[in-house]
Amino acid sequence: MRKVFGAVALAAFTGCATTQEAQKPETPPAVEAAKVEAPAEQPKLQVPVDYYKLDNGLKVVLSRDSSAPKAVVAVYYNIGFRIEPKDRTGFAHLFEHMMFQGSTNLGKMEFIRLIQKNGGVLNGSTRFDFTNYFEVIPSNALEPILWAEADRMRGLDVTEENLKNQQGVVTNEVKVNVLNQPYGGFPWLDMPQVANTNWYNAHNFYGDLKDLEAASLEDVRAFFKTYYAPSNAALVIVGDFEPDQVKGWIQKYFGPLPTVAQPSKPDISEPRQTKEKRHDKQDKLAQRPALAVGYHMPDVGTPEYFAMALVDEVLLRGNDSALYQQLVQKKGLTGEVAGGVNQLGNHWNYNGPMQWTAYLFHDADTTTETILAEFDGVVAQLQNQPIDAATLERARVKARSRLYGQLEGLFGFGRADLLASFALFFDDPARINRLESELMKVTPELIQKTAKEYLRRENRTVLTVTPAAATATQTQAP
Repeated sequence: MRKVFGAVALAAFTGCATTQEAQKPETPPAVEAAKVEAPAEQPKLQVPVDYYKLDNGLKVVLSRDSSAPKAVVAVYYNIGFRIEPKDRTGFAHLFEHMMFQGSTNLGKMEFIRLIQKNGGVLNGSTRFDFTNYFEVIPSNALEPILWAEADRMRGLDVTEENLKNQQGVVTNEVKVNVLNQPYGGFPWLDMPQVANTNWYNAHNFYGDLKDLEAASLEDVRAFFKTYYAPSNAALVIVGDFEPDQVKGWIQKYFGPLPTVAQPSKPDISEPRQTKEKRHDKQDKLAQRPALAVGYHMPDVGTPEYFAMALVDEVLLRGNDSALYQQLVQKKGLTGEVAGGVNQLGNHWNYNGPMQWTAYLFHDADTTTETILAEFDGVVAQLQNQPIDAATLERARVKARSRLYGQLEGLFGFGRADLLASFALFFDDPARINRLESELMKVTPELIQKTAKEYLRRENRTVLTVTPAAATATQTQAP
């Protein structure tokens, strides 16, 4: 679902070339010479945030960093897996592909070539709550890239040929990544469908193949016109640039685009779970059983939400985590325990119901109940008494390190990702500078309270994968 395009990675978008429209193409702006400025010293995390909106509703975030002559351009659209229309499953993901099929002035693959010939890389992905596109480029190429992003926001080249081509690409991706892959979709695609009750959170995010195959040209054009509008998007630029100059370019290329009234967002809330759920998935390609345990998360932004970031560090992250020590080092029940919050992103870049999930693979002679008994024993330690000061401090250090690493990821894209998410979800990209302080506020008492409420057995879903050819040896709870 994520595709990085640099000098060699183009296979995902091979296909028939399209014919350029008869109108004379607009000439992209010229590339200027790059500038290099000395890096500014920052004694602590303080991300620069310049936030404003265009008259058409486009949210714009500028975050200057002159430490290197590069820039990240990110465009996020407020349409993702779980908020796509009920009769259009898979459309959010389909459009991730369609957006590279040509626009008003750029033919198929020309957007990618524009990035590559300027020494940049680009990417697109579909997530729970957004679809995003970004480019990492030399800063002297910033203006033509802004022009190109505005060009495809202005008018996607939605043709019958492009649609059929990308329907085939997406269908094959589902077959390769899920249907014909051992443990395909485990647990990121499987867990939400089992743990949630609201259709928006519980449907197959890859899309029903029948919906994808039935999509008409009119359906696709209407989807694009509605959701790929400046009034449903955020534009973020991170890197080395002159703010006044960039604001002028943004106004020039994005300002003329029309605003589009947005439909009301669906209710994606989930009721409080009061009974444990269990589901077994038969997998004919799997060689070993697998187990995932998912707990519904606290609401985004609450004190408990920040406490869960530290719970995640204590229980699951690293070889010093409590689950790794108990299940791997002491009991030898598995070789690794993985998981976390938001399997398609990180703790911060989603907006809605979510699970904290731990998952592992194990031998057939080890039962689910044996593993769950050890798992529950580890969780009970958090529930029965506050953690000690040393454990809390270690969790804080790990959480801060993880946050800093996310911000610096992929040449600054991590910073752009959070800024865009917070602009889209909360109209508040400056929220990025409050994450660290919120983590530092978490106390042992809050961690214990959070564990009691959100890590209770009644709030969890147990998902198992059984190799279809094997004789079941796991004992399932009634």
